[in-house]
Amino acid sequence: MNFFSRFASLTLLIVSAVSAGAAAQTVTPASDDPLHAWMAGTSPAALESWVNQRLADEAADVAKLVAVTGPRTVENTLRPFDDAQNQLAVAGNNAYLMYSLADAAPLRDKGQALEAVISSASTDLSLNQKVYSALAAIPLPANDPATRHYLERTLLEYRLSGVDKDDATRAKIRALQDKVTALSLTFGRNVADGTLKITATQAELDGLPADYIALHKPAADGTYTLTTEQPDVGPVLSFAKSSDLHRRMYLAYSQRAYPKNVQVLKDLLIARQDLATTLGYAHYADLATADQMIGSAVNVEHLLQQVDDASRDAAAREYAQLLSFAKQQQPGLTNISAPDGSYWTEQYRRAKYDFDAQSVRPYFPYDQVQVGILKTAARLFHVSFKQVKDAQVWDHSVDTFDVYDAAEGNQGKLLGRIYLDMHPRDGKDKWFSSAPVIPGIRGRQLPEGMLVCNFSGGTAGDPGLMQYSEVVTFFHEFGHLMHHILGSQGEWSGAGGFSVEGDFVESPSQMLEEMFHDTAILQSFGKDYKTGETIPASLIAKMNAASAYGRAHWLQSQLFYSSYSLQVHDRAPADVDFDALLKADDQRFNPFIPVDGDRMYASFTHLTGYASNYYTYVLDKVIALDFFSQFDKSNMLDGPTAMRYRRAVLEPGASKPAADLVKEFLGRPQNMDALKTWMNQEFQPVAAGGK
Repeated sequence: MNFFSRFASLTLLIVSAVSAGAAAQTVTPASDDPLHAWMAGTSPAALESWVNQRLADEAADVAKLVAVTGPRTVENTLRPFDDAQNQLAVAGNNAYLMYSLADAAPLRDKGQALEAVISSASTDLSLNQKVYSALAAIPLPANDPATRHYLERTLLEYRLSGVDKDDATRAKIRALQDKVTALSLTFGRNVADGTLKITATQAELDGLPADYIALHKPAADGTYTLTTEQPDVGPVLSFAKSSDLHRRMYLAYSQRAYPKNVQVLKDLLIARQDLATTLGYAHYADLATADQMIGSAVNVEHLLQQVDDASRDAAAREYAQLLSFAKQQQPGLTNISAPDGSYWTEQYRRAKYDFDAQSVRPYFPYDQVQVGILKTAARLFHVSFKQVKDAQVWDHSVDTFDVYDAAEGNQGKLLGRIYLDMHPRDGKDKWFSSAPVIPGIRGRQLPEGMLVCNFSGGTAGDPGLMQYSEVVTFFHEFGHLMHHILGSQGEWSGAGGFSVEGDFVESPSQMLEEMFHDTAILQSFGKDYKTGETIPASLIAKMNAASAYGRAHWLQSQLFYSSYSLQVHDRAPADVDFDALLKADDQRFNPFIPVDGDRMYASFTHLTGYASNYYTYVLDKVIALDFFSQFDKSNMLDGPTAMRYRRAVLEPGASKPAADLVKEFLGRPQNMDALKTWMNQEFQPVAAGGK
């Protein structure tokens, strides 16, 4: 599979990992800035001109590489190749940014169109036999393991792209890659533009937080309009007492890109399967895993079965407890439907653990959480953040910070820049993700990354009170961001933090999630937004105990998504029945009763980003928990493990195989022990040192 296009598709969801152009070691934008498209102007024509210049620079780098005479070396061949790849990354990252975040529809349309153009250029580079032959002629460096690994990895990706095929076959591959890109972009755009609305009566809002209701003004007939945007969906499913409202919201959310995306997804699977067989693979899932840690689709199945064996009985017990409780509250109830699952889980946690998820929201206003996460990351990763208040960005709501090293011996060194685009607006991507903006090249170009989220807040009068699950999401996405900044300080643009094997990329983010349970960390920023009172340790203990309930079910749900993603890619597309597979996997992994009309596959954007490889979240949860088990729980942020983790896991980026990163930090390969402990964990009543 094409190295460049494969990672460009990943951009649509979590990360973009193709790389772009040399620049001075500064993050101060200028009107002719070659790194930041939004500096060129806000018109589609300006964006196109800016991208075309990056593509021209990429073509010049390729021409320079091909023109070399004499022996091939790292400097005269790999360096211009990396520069060319870097130009494609800067162009691709910026086009994606405009496609997913620009306020004006014409600019989003142009960003989408240019993503396809850049992906096509990436495909051309990956199929360029002269470039491949030149790279293959470089003697593997004996004394530079990072460069050696980068070169070996690049040559592997070239072979997987079909560079060794004849002219006609390469032309077919190029056309298929372009088709895959176009269909993926269409799928994602249909989801982003597919916001639906439902109406609710005042009575149906019973149970929802007062601040939520206050943000939704009633119409003349007394009804309220709700949307399928994230700030509306979560509270309705978790807190509203009305089962009918749950059902309407659940179905609207699952159908927001249906039926538009059904044929798009079918055509995407057909193109991917054609690509796989053209490259000599039986199905796309084997092609997609050939360069991953897991190695093959068969190994994915083995992993999923292992986790299923570890979690199935515990998940069944959890559901039995939940159903028994629900029957006591609602006599005559025989089962729990999928739309009601979150509500009954919330009610059970309230009763069992004396914990109401709404009770912690006053302690987590958005602005306060942002400050707290920055402070937590600063201590954990030995960095500092300085806000750049006059930074020119694509939207006035974006917060910009420069990141400086605070590690001994490097204090004050500028490491890069981060952008936080954290609240919903019309036309903006509706999910929660982290992505690179600029790759890093040591001494030439500082890495920049962004968070794209849709949390409440950001408007006058709305403090953006967050549920604890939303704070966990913030921690998760920030883990990606720090991996990019710290892991992109090396010599090669194409070997930064997001360029690791795709099925390792979620490990650092899922590890950081676990920090959310620490009392000292939470009390450092959890303050009541009205009174300033620190969140009590007793409340944190209840929250931890309540959040630990349902972990086995969470694992089963991840197996559901992983299995579905694998199944639509491990067989002939003609044999794929989206609804039949959904029903079968629901019956296998989901204890809740499905509802007619669920079309989650039409908006399941991981099918374009991770394709068959959603299992990444399962594998990386195993690894992340193993990582977290190494930390001293009494001194997580300031103990020696934090710096060891930064040095061994984050800083290497993609300079070595991900499996080596795991072994070097743990002293062994990962195992399932920490996952099993986590799944069955019970928190102590009050954390040490709390008040």
